[in-house]
Amino acid sequence: MNIKNMTLEQRNQLIPDNIILLGYRGSVAHNMYMPNTDPNSVDDIDLMGVFMAPVDHYIGIKKSKETVEKFIDQWDVVNYEFKKFVLLLLKSNPNVLSLLWIKGDHYIYSNDYGKMLVENRDLFVSKKVYQSFTGYAYGQLKKMTRASTKGYMGTKRKQLVEKYGYDCKNAAHCIRLLRMGIEFLIEGKLNVFREDAPLLLEIKRGKWKLDDVKAEAERLFVLADEVYLKSTLPAEPDYDQVNEMVKAIMRNYINRN
Repeated sequence: MNIKNMTLEQRNQLIPDNIILLGYRGSVAHNMYMPNTDPNSVDDIDLMGVFMAPVDHYIGIKKSKETVEKFIDQWDVVNYEFKKFVLLLLKSNPNVLSLLWIKGDHYIYSNDYGKMLVENRDLFVSKKVYQSFTGYAYGQLKKMTRASTKGYMGTKRKQLVEKYGYDCKNAAHCIRLLRMGIEFLIEGKLNVFREDAPLLLEIKRGKWKLDDVKAEAERLFVLADEVYLKSTLPAEPDYDQVNEMVKAIMRNYINRN
């Protein structure tokens, strides 16, 4: 699970130039990683990075890719261009937002620009998390019983769906997303590293019946509605301050390059 186990060739292929922030995401970040020795494991090691595109992308006509995802062996790495990443943060995208709240030792690399993003994470706090987290959770709920025919699923995951009658990984994602969204609306921060991992891992290992998962999800959707109405978070992120931060980083980056 350590990035030191990644070969130099893998690093060159998976991690782009001008990386400013790189950290764990997914099951490792959530304290829910199941090693491949576990009979129910279908986990990869997921990383997320943020990179600066070449200067031409910002002040010329040569555009670069803004999202790059690659899979090599056990590694699943997604990288976002800096401004693309910020726009996703402003939409309260759950996966992207989580990178600003992972454990300190789950950050693999961060330069001054990356540190600035993390230090200013509160600028992205808003009640918009309600729509994004409940929306993503609803999507996982729907995929739980329909995903067995999806092309992205490997043979082992399809076998587990057939064994338990639903996709346990999607089910665990659904409950985790709802819990994280509710906590965020109350506390104004993301608890990415899950202290409730034992319960979530029970779901992920198929120890809950499908009806029990659906009942818990329904309870949490109702609770999310109630918490949203009472939440004291701002309705929107601080767009003006985010804009100033982005301009400061862009000026510095372009001047240096």
